[in-house]
Amino acid sequence: MTSDTQDMSQGDIAYARLLSSIRDGVFRPGDRLREVEISEQLSFSRTPIREALRKLEADGIVEHRPRIGAVIRTLSQGEVVELYEMRVVLERTAAEMAAKHATDAETDELENINTTFGAAKAPNLAATINQKFHRGIYLATRNRFLVESARGLNNALLLLGPTTMTDDARIQIVTQQHRDIIDAIRAGDIEAAGASAEAHLQTSLRHRLKIMRG
Repeated sequence: MTSDTQDMSQGDIAYARLLSSIRDGVFRPGDRLREVEISEQLSFSRTPIREALRKLEADGIVEHRPRIGAVIRTLSQGEVVELYEMRVVLERTAAEMAAKHATDAETDELENINTTFGAAKAPNLAATINQKFHRGIYLATRNRFLVESARGLNNALLLLGPTTMTDDARIQIVTQQHRDIIDAIRAGDIEAAGASAEAHLQTSLRHRLKIMRG
């Protein structure tokens, strides 16, 4: 057992693994979560799996439906728009604060992450690197409360479903938008950093809604 899990209960470990499976797209919004199947898949008894499902329900990720059981929530179009509205508020603020506080080393690291992102070919890999990029901006704000607010939003982001980073054209657009944010942060241009972050998320929202409309 690793140092990260040695002090965790079986229920907590099952919760972390199930959350990771949802994040990785193994389970997706709308999927039914059957205790027996998950127990076999994650190699846990049903008791910690049941505990993990209750915790996911408390987080708002899972809902219990009569005669069906636990199901990963699916966001409506209105909820997706509301979620992105909150992301705009937080990420615009984060970019503005990063423009005030980011060190050259942190900005260089954002550049490195973005270069790796731009070269990514697999959608899930691109999505993971993209999350790392945005987390880097939050950490550069020097504001623990903003970082905690962003972490609280992460659960809702899991309910968006599969990544939109599905082709090279999309990845290149995002790479350029990331570069605009980085340039503004490096220049200490607070207004430009916030505007670039908001423009980036508005583009992401339009792409997400297009996918939802089919």
